[in-house]
Amino acid sequence: MGGSRRPLKVGLLLPDTEGEFDGGAPRWADIATMARVAEEVGFDSLWVGDHLLYRNPNDEPKGPWEAWSLLAGLATVTERVELGPLVACTSFHNPAMLAKKAATIEEMSGGRLILGLGAGWNRPEYDAYGFPYDRRVARFEEAFRIIRSLLRDGYCDFAGEFYTVRDCLLLPRGPRPEGPPLMIGSEGERMLRIALPDVQSWN
Repeated sequence: MGGSRRPLKVGLLLPDTEGEFDGGAPRWADIATMARVAEEVGFDSLWVGDHLLYRNPNDEPKGPWEAWSLLAGLATVTERVELGPLVACTSFHNPAMLAKKAATIEEMSGGRLILGLGAGWNRPEYDAYGFPYDRRVARFEEAFRIIRSLLRDGYCDFAGEFYTVRDCLLLPRGPRPEGPPLMIGSEGERMLRIALPDVQSWN
């Protein structure tokens, strides 16, 4: 797979709650090993979910590791594969801080980040961690505007209903002047209308 030209890229979503210890997530050492092997055998990209807690009826609660910390680790144990959240839930992050995290992973990985973004869906984790579940698409629209502006232009000044950034600069910038490519993770018509003009891919 490695050196030949292929019309299709193949990525791997790393497991987040399939470990053998309390909480249900694999250990970091196992995640790092999976990442190295995936890169060696020719996968093009590695992905991690951005979730906090799974609560399903008739099942024990399970929780994954925090996505952005994992991406930082993956950036240091791989050299070639693209990396990204599938997808980052804008509800869980201040949007300017999310852009800052993305720029940092972009730098650490040498320009290998694909920034997947979505509005979230899993209400139990919202409730458990204290994030508002209402008006997720409206919140996403404001967050997306801030994130896109900071990563593309390095600057944003915006006052919305949910988020405000004043004279905000994203410094330092990562290795790609235009920032990492953006991906939208949604099937919702309104979400797609908001994001599709400004993203490079769709999940």
